[in-house]
Amino acid sequence: MTIEGQVVLNVRSEQETALLAQRIAGLAKPGTVLALDGDLGAGKTTFSQKFAKAIGVTDIVNSPTFTIIKEYEGAEMPFYHMDVYRLSLEEADELGLDDYFFGDGVTIVEWASLIEELLPPERLEIYIAHEGGEERQFRISGIGEPYASWSDAFSNEMGAGNNDD
Repeated sequence: MTIEGQVVLNVRSEQETALLAQRIAGLAKPGTVLALDGDLGAGKTTFSQKFAKAIGVTDIVNSPTFTIIKEYEGAEMPFYHMDVYRLSLEEADELGLDDYFFGDGVTIVEWASLIEELLPPERLEIYIAHEGGEERQFRISGIGEPYASWSDAFSNEMGAGNNDD
């Protein structure tokens, strides 16, 4: 379902999370930025792992909580995985994140709302809410193009019948 420009998808298992990650990965190209948010344990890193696998990353992808940024080689483009939870806005600004955001790979930023001022004006925002057990609710908002059209596609393809609980 779509709520005020936001697509809401209920995901009932890790396999369904993988399918959503694959769908988004299929649209990704160099310069794609995914801004992830959600409570601790909501599944940000799990989604990132499934996304990385979908773009051909063969290395083990784990949380970059203490390293801040991890770089991986994907089949067609690099994957940049960031966790900015422990950074101040000023510290994040000093990292030169634009080199990643506007580079030759795809970037996922966990806890992205903490550095919202530094994010590119065009991005896909994903909020993951833990609904109990393996169930998650993904609230996806496309900010600018092509991301707004991605949200529409998710609503039409995946959202139909997925949220009529």
